[in-house]
Amino acid sequence: MGIEVRNLAVGRGGVTVLHRLDFRVGPGETLILRGPNGSGKTTLLRTLAGLQPPSGGDIRLPPDTAAYASHADGLKSTLTVTENLAFWAAIHGATGIDRAVRSMDLNALTGRRAGELSAGQKRRLGLARLLVTGRPLWLLDEPTVSLDAASVARFADVVRTHLAGGGLAIIATHVDLGLPEARILDLDLHRVRSLARDGFDEAFA
Repeated sequence: MGIEVRNLAVGRGGVTVLHRLDFRVGPGETLILRGPNGSGKTTLLRTLAGLQPPSGGDIRLPPDTAAYASHADGLKSTLTVTENLAFWAAIHGATGIDRAVRSMDLNALTGRRAGELSAGQKRRLGLARLLVTGRPLWLLDEPTVSLDAASVARFADVVRTHLAGGGLAIIATHVDLGLPEARILDLDLHRVRSLARDGFDEAFA
């Protein structure tokens, strides 16, 4: 099981921002997306997650395989930490949330409403959702935003455990997560140059 991309092009608003993308990520592997702001990292991840159609090319991925964590944490502010995780666990047919709570150090916060959490705590809860999806492919868009150094290290451990269990990940990040085996994909090499020259690419994350 893995994801394979062939001659993929992605865009927003009818404008192609990335093209000629070819890569494969298999079990236990990580692909790190790099590129300046506006290079198309978010657009690519949203396309891989099935949230928007590609502009061209082919994505080979079994259905119900990917879990996407974006800049938004996807939390219900009136629900507690436990209730938020239980909600997502039920959506994905999972049977428990204990590992997610423990892995992201949320034990002391389980009874707190999400709307009462700090930005870093909300991010940890949003990332904990990945652990209750049961999906092998994690698509992560700047997952360490708002996290302190200890939480970044904890999340890196979560990713390594996921990979060791046969999971796979595609991550847009400028932070070193301590994954020396990860491959790097420089999206600047795949930008549509006419847009880059004209300055239009700054509108696209």
